[in-house]
Amino acid sequence: MTNKALGDYTVEDMLVLLNENVDAIVMVDTTIKKYRAITRRNIFKDIIDETGDYDDFIQKLWFHLSNSQEEITEDYKAFASYYGQFNGKYSRRFKVFLEGSTAPYVIQMNVYPMEGTDKYLFAMDVLDDEEVVEEYTTTRKVNTIQNTYLFSMFVDLVRDSTSSISVTEISEDTVKASIKYSQWRLMTVNMIWPEDQRQFLMLTDPDYLRDHLEVGRTNTYDCKMKNLEGEYIWVKLIFSRAQTISSKDFKFVFMVQNIDEDVKERMETLKKYEELVMVDPLTGLINHGGIKTEIENAIDIYQNGGESISLMMIDLDNFKKINDNYGHSVGDATLRTLADVLKGFAKDKNASVGRWGGEEFVTILSGVSHDEAVEYAEDLRRSVAEADFGKAGHITCSVGISQLEDEDSFDDIFDRMDKAMYSSKIAGRNRVTVL
Repeated sequence: MTNKALGDYTVEDMLVLLNENVDAIVMVDTTIKKYRAITRRNIFKDIIDETGDYDDFIQKLWFHLSNSQEEITEDYKAFASYYGQFNGKYSRRFKVFLEGSTAPYVIQMNVYPMEGTDKYLFAMDVLDDEEVVEEYTTTRKVNTIQNTYLFSMFVDLVRDSTSSISVTEISEDTVKASIKYSQWRLMTVNMIWPEDQRQFLMLTDPDYLRDHLEVGRTNTYDCKMKNLEGEYIWVKLIFSRAQTISSKDFKFVFMVQNIDEDVKERMETLKKYEELVMVDPLTGLINHGGIKTEIENAIDIYQNGGESISLMMIDLDNFKKINDNYGHSVGDATLRTLADVLKGFAKDKNASVGRWGGEEFVTILSGVSHDEAVEYAEDLRRSVAEADFGKAGHITCSVGISQLEDEDSFDDIFDRMDKAMYSSKIAGRNRVTVL
């Protein structure tokens, strides 16, 4: 293709360049279990046919022993169809042998699922056979295809050197720099999230790497690190000890992989599950199971020398009448308003608030005296009585309070708190009882 000015290249030009520079482009239709090779160059002319069965295609690529052309047993070939399923973009490196060859070809493969279809696009390249250890991560082809790797370099601990440094956000080409590994390590720590810096220094310490990584082994660590824009993103730090002739060599491949989107998505998913497990969907407070766990934890902390603990049970007075007179939607709104009052009181205090069930709520107060806990409960009772509950008008609550004692079990403290609350009910409601 003619060497054009940068601004003259089009999307069509890029497609032509891709077709000219990638060794193999293969389209797969999983609904019919077939593939079609769009481009076949280099060894791919011998490895794959123009069209064929998708499972056979998968088996030819990696269903053999990694360091020989010997195929794996038939039992394991049953997994071929599972290896060909991809839920998202996928990158993999593997070795293939041509018939009669004694050395493998290293293949870099990227898979791109086509959105809204059951089709995949495979892009594959044979990696160059130069400086094999360093090419493992830093060839131009790897950098262009596997651009999730923000940074890679080769490390020689014996010489305290680095080489083949590649920063994919700047250039596809590797950089020959004279920076020592010891220098690089002490500079890089400043780009690591402060809370992760101590662990980074431990895991990248030359003595640690010598002692903990045998030949062929890899160590990974997820942390936050500054990108080139100065923003902290989630990355995976990867150290892999290279296979060399001498066991006295300590050569490593170091890579930084961008996993920010994956980690954030995982955290969002975990948060959703956490809310399902721990949060009451109506009020947004800790649910029954969560508040029970909080009580048990408080007991454990207190009995191991922690600060004083007071527990309160809060129950709305005559709540059934609200549901009967106005309906459950008003009843739900009333419970949400009470939850807001409870959260407001717990704010800026060492307190946990949860919904035990129905119109019953529990508050755990830590680090307050008996008198302070009673004062807190009385202030809370008055605030509930003064609050506007919408259609339900003004309502009151009954409160039972008890302080944790040395030999208390969960049942002991809960029973006292519960009985105290019912004592407030029997005594006329809208009051605090201490047991």
